Amino acid sequence: MILIEGSANAAIMLLKLFVGFATGSMVILGDAVHSLTDLANNVVAWLVVRWSTRPPDDEHPYGHRKYETVAVFLLAMLLTVTAFELGLRALSRSRPEIVHADWAVVAMLCVLLTNVGLASWQGMWARKLESDILGADARHTFADVLTTIVAIAGWQAAVRGYPWVDTVSALGVALLILFLAYGLFRRSLPVLVDGVSIDPERLEQAALRVSGVVGVRRARSRSYGYRAVVDLVVLVEPDLSTVASHEIATIVEQVIRSEWPVDAVTVHIEPERQETAARR
Repeated sequence: MILIEGSANAAIMLLKLFVGFATGSMVILGDAVHSLTDLANNVVAWLVVRWSTRPPDDEHPYGHRKYETVAVFLLAMLLTVTAFELGLRALSRSRPEIVHADWAVVAMLCVLLTNVGLASWQGMWARKLESDILGADARHTFADVLTTIVAIAGWQAAVRGYPWVDTVSALGVALLILFLAYGLFRRSLPVLVDGVSIDPERLEQAALRVSGVVGVRRARSRSYGYRAVVDLVVLVEPDLSTVASHEIATIVEQVIRSEWPVDAVTVHIEPERQETAARR
């Protein structure tokens, strides 16, 4: 999948370079350089996806999926740099001497349609595979669509003697790309810093609905890709057998899994202390 995307980005980059050199448009050439970063990103994404799907091992007992989250964070950084680069280029670029060619317009429209199709295809597979890296890549490709629109608009505006249209459009797209990057930061940072994934009070309420649970001492959760990792410490009557306590833990786990998309649930059983019982 990523190899197909990489091949498409390579073809798009070469086509933009050809159009840029043929027309003398610095905007199109700049867009081609941006496509080069996409191609490099595809190579990184391919390596990351192959690594993150490896099973747990001695050094990574919880698996390797956080490598995907790290890649999403890096993609957000790349989008941020691209947005600032685009904005600075729009403000500082001098008016180039460029030419108009009908075949070049058709070529750039084909590039635009290809990127739209590619972004839709990536988004479909990201939802199907629940992959953060593919979802981030789809957003990145959508940003490429916006960048290509700016390139076409800037090229045509410069041809017709209205360079300010290119500047305003470029700044607007830079803001949109920053908004996309912000969304990726919001998705990746909570995972990297082990932010809360599920409200602790809701986890406690779900556990307390299970017969035999008399209290919850701790309810924690953290994000793990699209899913959560949950650990609970629940209190039971002190005279319960080990088998009965284990059955309660199993039911609590089943309840949590039925209400939230979780990757793992750890339920630790402790006997209710006498002072706790007295307070009740």
